Amino acid sequence: MQVGDIQSALGKLTPEVSVNKSADDATQSFSQMLNDFVGNVNNLQNGANEAIDKMASGQSADVHEVMMAMEKAKVSFDLLLQVRNKMLDAYKQIMQMQM
Repeated sequence: MQVGDIQSALGKLTPEVSVNKSADDATQSFSQMLNDFVGNVNNLQNGANEAIDKMASGQSADVHEVMMAMEKAKVSFDLLLQVRNKMLDAYKQIMQMQM
């Protein structure tokens, strides 16, 4: 899977870091990207929970929409876990570097 595929699939995760920006701007942009990503995952999780609640209370009988909301939330959470794992691996490798 290409990085561009992941970014296009998740919408507004495109970091706005240019070569001319300072390190602080790049760090803030990366930090903002991660915060936005976690917020999007949280919104999808909340949407799935609301869909389940509506179906359980009888307000919505469309099983397909509930399943789609649940799968979107699951896939986005799985991606978040993979990003976290890759970041932790990178951090561990950096910490093992000798100066």
